[in-house]
Amino acid sequence: MKLTRDARSIAVVINAGSRKGSAAQKLVAESLAKAGLPVSAVYTVHGGEDLGRTLQQAVTEGHDLVVVGGGDGTVASAAGLVAGTDVVLGVLPLGTANDLARTLEIPRDPGSACAALAEGKVVDIDLGRANGQPFLNVASVGLSVAVTETLSPRLKRLIGPLAYGVATLRSYAKHKPFHARLEFPDGDHEPMELDNLLQVAVGNGRYYGGGNAVSPTAGIDDHTLDIYAIRSAPLREQVKIARSLKNGKFVDNERVCHLTSRKVRLVTDPLLPVNLDGEITTSTPTDFSVERNAVHVVVPGNSSSATFEGRI
Repeated sequence: MKLTRDARSIAVVINAGSRKGSAAQKLVAESLAKAGLPVSAVYTVHGGEDLGRTLQQAVTEGHDLVVVGGGDGTVASAAGLVAGTDVVLGVLPLGTANDLARTLEIPRDPGSACAALAEGKVVDIDLGRANGQPFLNVASVGLSVAVTETLSPRLKRLIGPLAYGVATLRSYAKHKPFHARLEFPDGDHEPMELDNLLQVAVGNGRYYGGGNAVSPTAGIDDHTLDIYAIRSAPLREQVKIARSLKNGKFVDNERVCHLTSRKVRLVTDPLLPVNLDGEITTSTPTDFSVERNAVHVVVPGNSSSATFEGRI
């Protein structure tokens, strides 16, 4: 399957618990039907265990394309299920941040996303793993976890991506610095001890946190992980770093340690929860790895975000 039009059977899974999920259900069904796509099954869930069971069902029923509408965490869960198979993943960005859509150049308006999906092409993207759990954008510890815990569904519904900025300001005031050790199983870097940290992140994709760039060179099909650690600093310096989050140039700041690798082990003191694409699902110590070309995914026909190589 090279194009969406080549699909023989399509399943659609909508997470109605996502920010735009409930409102977009009718639009998505009508748009895909109007495009003449062979939609065989449509499921609506509200997150939690129902989401996992329904995604698993959609993957195992024999559909060659599974279209998932929801936030980044929902799509990452689906990606973990289809990784290594011939099932193709379609993405409808119905969440708050929708950073995977940014990375893959998928329109964030539901109607436009449906149109792009209908005329889309299939590419391969990498999948990150943290203690075996999948992520597509970024895994992180420190401030970002507090931000995720501070974000409420109500705040996200009311102000959308701006909720991340509000939650960051609230979390920064309560942050406690931590210590981390980075170990590299492949021996491509020496182990590193880092003190007085604000955040450590491991990026598989290009964007996170509502449009922040992991680094100027990060990509979702470069077969490497971008790792960065931000040290705590006076407020003026933190503001300087924050101003360059959108273009990723914050990694050039002297208080930021940045490197790339295919595998890294993160050990922290104290032990900390880990945020995977907006979902807190594991904790340190954490073993990170990247699975090359693990997921077939539909992108707009003019997207240059990734190519089709096949699993290597």
